[in-house]
Amino acid sequence: MAFSVPGYSPSFKKPPKTLRLRRKRVRSLGADLSPSERPEPAPRRAALAAGLPLRPFPPAAGRGGGGPGTAGRNPFACLDNRPRSPAEPSEVLPSDQQQAPGPFSDSNQENDLVWEENFSERTAVTELFQPSHRSFSESDIPSSQSTELPADWSIKTRLLFTSSRPFSWADQLKAQEEAQGVVQHCRAKEVTLPQSIQDPKHSTELRCAFQQSLIYWLHPAFSWLPLFPRIGADRKMSGRTSPWFDDETLQHFLMSDWSVSFTSLYNLLKTKLCPYFYICTYQFTVLFRAAGLAGSDVITALISPTTRGIREAMKNEGIEFSLPLIRESGHEKKKTSGTRLGHGEEQAISDEDEEESFSWLEEMGVQDKIKKPDILSIKLRKEKQEVQMDHRAESVVLVKGTNTFTLLNFLINCKSLIATSGPQAGLPPTLLSPVAFRGATMQMLKARSINVKTQVLSGYKDQFSLEITGPVMPHSLHSVTTLLTSSQSGSFSAGLHTHEPTTVFNICPPMDQVLDKETLRGELANCGLPPKTLDQLSQTPVLGKSSLRNVEMSDYVYNWRS
Repeated sequence: MAFSVPGYSPSFKKPPKTLRLRRKRVRSLGADLSPSERPEPAPRRAALAAGLPLRPFPPAAGRGGGGPGTAGRNPFACLDNRPRSPAEPSEVLPSDQQQAPGPFSDSNQENDLVWEENFSERTAVTELFQPSHRSFSESDIPSSQSTELPADWSIKTRLLFTSSRPFSWADQLKAQEEAQGVVQHCRAKEVTLPQSIQDPKHSTELRCAFQQSLIYWLHPAFSWLPLFPRIGADRKMSGRTSPWFDDETLQHFLMSDWSVSFTSLYNLLKTKLCPYFYICTYQFTVLFRAAGLAGSDVITALISPTTRGIREAMKNEGIEFSLPLIRESGHEKKKTSGTRLGHGEEQAISDEDEEESFSWLEEMGVQDKIKKPDILSIKLRKEKQEVQMDHRAESVVLVKGTNTFTLLNFLINCKSLIATSGPQAGLPPTLLSPVAFRGATMQMLKARSINVKTQVLSGYKDQFSLEITGPVMPHSLHSVTTLLTSSQSGSFSAGLHTHEPTTVFNICPPMDQVLDKETLRGELANCGLPPKTLDQLSQTPVLGKSSLRNVEMSDYVYNWRS
């Protein structure tokens, strides 16, 4: 007699047996269909919709149209042969997005297209074409179009230009062309080039002008020691020979020569024979600009980044300065006076400020019900806010007019200007200028061209690039882009790498009056810059706390992003 067991089914099958039945059912359905009737995989359908050429699948054994000796497809083969960079994330699409074919679907999963690169020289140039890690969300100013680039007062450390036309004209200058370029720079000669040069390699004027645009002046100069950048350069300088490290006499001579060079630069700036110059220390960078540049009618100096200690020292020396990026409220003036006040005067001013700040409570009649903060807590809160902005872009200091001469004496006598320990100990700051000055050394930016083959749908395409490294100042950036406009027929793109502490130099200083361009051009005619470059640097800065990062020219129109 059979007993019925609750929950028991005579047709019960184990899971492995169920999977076998499903496999058999799928295989039997596939065998009944011809190769042309079989459905295409979703990635393959997406690739066909995008118009990519795909080769057919090899016929597998046991399928329709394949013989018994036909080799089957290796199920463990990786068909995604694209070389991935280390920073490229592996994106996994959701299941609902993987089935939707579109023009941007990844079609390399089912074809054997191989991406190759052939380099013309054995150099590690893969890093040249790595995109910047700065995302578009970080940019302060969106993409803009114009026939001229805005003035960028930051110092660039590296420029990478790419174009469909070769840059071979920039290599291996002749001795006569190099000498002519040096003479043109020293005499501040303006070079006029046609809008488009058909054969740049045989254009002597272009090659001489390119040599002219790469020259800058430096003090001090030691061939074995990199003197730019100075902020965060301890690792690069470590292990280098520093004979002045323990020699106080040698340090005194170096500082004495540096003071003479600094004073010479300031005198040239004051007489409008030098447009601008930079002072690069191990803590901060200073930009001095002549009157008439950046929309200002007086000499200006920007210091960034600063600390509370430096600002207090400047106040004690009687230097009047302002913090352009700090919004000051109400009755407070934007100009911070460096005149010393007695303890009684400071206390009276502080009490007066407190009475004004809480006067609205008396008007409402609730002054006795609300506890007022004491003077000490308010002072501590203000000091905390000052310390929090140290070493940030908001700590930039602006000095104008005759106070720049007081700043000159302050920097010469400031002991914290030179590091007392580390690889930079005893080394004076670096002076960078577009024109010659006393004690300066002529230096050249390094330039090299590279040819790369990149794969496109129809085959391989030549991609030419030009790399320029070194302290690229604003006048050099304008000169090089102007030359490339003619040599590359108004079509090129550029990636600009900025020395970040100098990015904030693009802020717009407060202007007292609008300056006449013709008057400025006449006053600064002997400053050593071509008229077009001078016109660009005379414009009011528009980049704010950002700088140019990517520039693209198409049909002689700039499209730039900061």
